[in-house]
Amino acid sequence: MSQNNRPLNVALIGVGMVAKTHLRAVRDLAPLVQVRGVLARSLTKARDFAAMAEKDEGVAGIHAYGDLPELLADTALDFVILLTPPNARQSIVEALCGAGLPLLMEKPVERDLARARALVETCEAAGNPLGIVFQHRFRAVSEQLADLLSAGALGTVGLVEATVPWWREQGYYDEPGRGTYDRDGGGVLISQAIHTLDLMLSLVGDVERVQAIARKTRFHSMEAEDFVSAGLTFANGAVGSLQASTAQYPGGAEFIVIHGDQGVARLGAGQLVLQGRDGREDVFGDQGTTGGGADPMAFTHAWHQCVIEDFAHAVQKNRPPRVTGREALRVHALIDALIASSDQERALDVQRDVD
Repeated sequence: MSQNNRPLNVALIGVGMVAKTHLRAVRDLAPLVQVRGVLARSLTKARDFAAMAEKDEGVAGIHAYGDLPELLADTALDFVILLTPPNARQSIVEALCGAGLPLLMEKPVERDLARARALVETCEAAGNPLGIVFQHRFRAVSEQLADLLSAGALGTVGLVEATVPWWREQGYYDEPGRGTYDRDGGGVLISQAIHTLDLMLSLVGDVERVQAIARKTRFHSMEAEDFVSAGLTFANGAVGSLQASTAQYPGGAEFIVIHGDQGVARLGAGQLVLQGRDGREDVFGDQGTTGGGADPMAFTHAWHQCVIEDFAHAVQKNRPPRVTGREALRVHALIDALIASSDQERALDVQRDVD
């Protein structure tokens, strides 16, 4: 597949809520990439998405594939964006690897660490590129904070706070499979807080030990947890706390606070506030929305656009994407440990041999 002087052709597999976000992101990346086709659970759903794309988003000419073999037979494709629920992925990934189609995949990788590792190893064995959509890493202020931490701007980090105070209406969990272990792999941790946890790990490093409580509040009828609180011990010696929920009406933006011996950084939705122990304060960026309230899609597609741009360049230049499948196993290991700690009512080590 040559990518010289032409847009990269991408297919979307899955037409759930986030599909429109990816459609807009690809549209605004022209002429680097373009949506060539879409595959859904039925041809009707794929055709409906293609019609919506033209009518509402100005993206014409999207082909509706009748099934996966038809998509695999399309030799003009350069990569695929996989948007299905995590329980529907392994067989699709195996088929894409067999066809040599690089894939960018929405989080989570799978429903738990063991299954996620199996999927990642499927791609690695085939030599097939796999990127994961953790768009919070691509915010300008997230990248700025990563650079500041690397330069030692806060001094030695001693305390970390991660908070995800989100809200979801019951109607969100009334969709069949949502918030279940069989389809999603769990509740707030693996479906919502996973983004903040991944960003936290990328900034501060691995968590070594956790003690957690994960529960379902009276505000939702669902199988898995909608509230988690935990103490964290990091491999670098720092300690921390996590609180994540979809039961905190009306919902607000998630944030990470990193305390060093020279200052504190508060990273929110699009804004970074630095407070030095010398009294200096600097503010970068502007507060934005992240889908923490009743509308889970109330966020910009610009961050997804950055993820897709990075993956497209990775395909062109034959290099790994910024967030590989192997890298994403770190947050899966943390989530598994948090749930196990709650179930066993004791502190547990986090599996750290995922690299």
